[in-house]
Amino acid sequence: MQKRIYKKLREFPEQTEQAAQWFHEKWGVPAEEYRKSMESAAEFPGGVPQWYVIEDNGRILAGAGVIENDFHDRKDLTPNLCALFVEEDVRGQGLARELLEQIRTDMGGLGVPILYLVTYHTGFYEKCGWEYLTMAREDGGALIRMYHAKTLKK
Repeated sequence: MQKRIYKKLREFPEQTEQAAQWFHEKWGVPAEEYRKSMESAAEFPGGVPQWYVIEDNGRILAGAGVIENDFHDRKDLTPNLCALFVEEDVRGQGLARELLEQIRTDMGGLGVPILYLVTYHTGFYEKCGWEYLTMAREDGGALIRMYHAKTLKK
């Protein structure tokens, strides 16, 4: 029997190290950068950054964060959902959609009206209530799709 739990990491600072390492393994960004961001979320729980995971018996199945800017030139479009990842063996079970909805609700509760994200994916985010907005230029120079979505109220 699965017992999946959605967690706002600001409420579980004891999981910072595990989560920072997990995100590092998925995206290659140094674990220390994730750790610092997660510690900031715990220290200032009402703002950005924020980090979220879905876990099952201590194993992280999916996660994402909200940061000011996800390495692109549109610094005016903030905050950004980032680092969304679902473990391969549990994909197709709605975890990404659940995580996106939970994050939109949490950020709405924190007073954030709109979230942005950048991605190379097409189709998926539209199915989850996000709308294509524009192309942005990544810090490395490549063009990437930018989406936005209104946050949700409980």
